[in-house]
Amino acid sequence: MLMSLQGEGTAPDDITFVGLILACTHGGFVTKGWQLFQSMKTNFRIVPKLEHYGCVVDLLGRAGKLREAYDLIKSMPMEPDSVIWGALLGACSFHNNVEFAEIAAESLFKLEPWNPGNYVILCNIYASARQWDGVVKLRKLMKGGQITKAAGYSVIEGEGGIHKFFAEDKSHPRHYDIFALLNEISTKMKLQITEDDFESELEELCLMEEM
Repeated sequence: MLMSLQGEGTAPDDITFVGLILACTHGGFVTKGWQLFQSMKTNFRIVPKLEHYGCVVDLLGRAGKLREAYDLIKSMPMEPDSVIWGALLGACSFHNNVEFAEIAAESLFKLEPWNPGNYVILCNIYASARQWDGVVKLRKLMKGGQITKAAGYSVIEGEGGIHKFFAEDKSHPRHYDIFALLNEISTKMKLQITEDDFESELEELCLMEEM
């Protein structure tokens, strides 16, 4: 793409590199993404911004190169924000790495003391590593700081309004009708699965008899 732009006489800008590095991240092209990041300064005289560092931390983290990602964060000419540390923490969650997860989480606790998601992610990493003392310590920290995880919910638009639902929610005025319909759908799905299984087994029996 860069060659095409240059061939057309168009110079890539900082936004171009964000898109290219993101594409490398999701495509798994770690080496290419790193080369693009380095070429910003050397070949195009573009100073990488915070969003470029965030993309590369994500690129390296997804590939399991957590040490390289952390070293890049330490070398940044600006202060890393919650997006940078969040990318590292997310990568640590994927790769079950406690060492760098603790470092990332500590910074996130300072930047976003109100965000329960960071505590939950670190707690899950401790649990995956069977470090139960870390889980207990973190839960006590959350309780002491009165940090609670907000319940997940779904939002549906219908009949000219927005309807919000929590798990097993019975606050909606028509929740009896809603649960009845859901039970009907669930029953039909189970019956359909049973019929499909029966037909599949019947076909197998017929094939065996023919043999």
